[in-house]
Amino acid sequence: MENSNSKNTGLKIALGILLALFLGTGFYTAQLYNEKKKNEADLTKQKEMVMADLSTMAKQYDAAIGENEEANQNLVEARGRITGLMDSLKISQNSVNNLWRYKKKFEALQNEMKVLMTENNKLKSENSLLATSLDSTNIQLAERTMFTDSLLVQNTQLATVVENAAVLQTVGLKGFGVIERSSGKLIPTERARRSDKIRICYTVAKNALVGAGDKELYLQVLDPQNNVLGANEQIQFDTAVLNYSIVSKFNYENKNLNICEFVPPNDEFQKGRYIVNVFNKKELISTSEFTLE
Repeated sequence: MENSNSKNTGLKIALGILLALFLGTGFYTAQLYNEKKKNEADLTKQKEMVMADLSTMAKQYDAAIGENEEANQNLVEARGRITGLMDSLKISQNSVNNLWRYKKKFEALQNEMKVLMTENNKLKSENSLLATSLDSTNIQLAERTMFTDSLLVQNTQLATVVENAAVLQTVGLKGFGVIERSSGKLIPTERARRSDKIRICYTVAKNALVGAGDKELYLQVLDPQNNVLGANEQIQFDTAVLNYSIVSKFNYENKNLNICEFVPPNDEFQKGRYIVNVFNKKELISTSEFTLE
């Protein structure tokens, strides 16, 4: 009986020891699992931090490259190395050794970036000074060009003014009917039926810009029906055609010159308004009108 009790007691003790060992093993295994999970989470977090730092560096390189019209090859190559490291880090396994290796590469890229950015800023400063100098030179050239262009415009305008001013002008233009006596005496009249001719008088104004010599102007007299009286001949100036009554020819001596011309009727003078025009070639320089009753 005593032997049986001793055996039961020993069995209970053995079971107790086994249970304790089992529970201890389970507890230890759980601790290892939790620690593994915690390590994996820490590695993942550190990997994401390295990836974020690399992404920031890449953006800084992009900004530096974008500031230059011509890309700095050193910056472009460094940017490519960062991209390659990011791609490699994405597919790498989460391990202490791997992460440590990537951190070392990241630190090397950081140091490289400091050097390249310092050089880039120096180049930017030098380019800025050069651009300022070029802008100053361009401004001076532009101002000189504008001044030259202004002189050309002024000279052209002056030449145009002189050209336009160097033409004969007439003043005091008037026309009226006259009765011509057999003695040659002329009597002004306002009656159409009594008028033998139309007398046109005007003064060629003095113009120092016009050279002296033989000149001519074209007189045009229009009756109340707008018919051209007198010779009614045509002359063409470029694309303009002028019907004139008489060519008034004279010798100009650079002083005022009074001129009178006569225009006969085509048939007989009609009552109404008559218009007298004076042309210097194709340009109308004077006009007047009168009425015959």
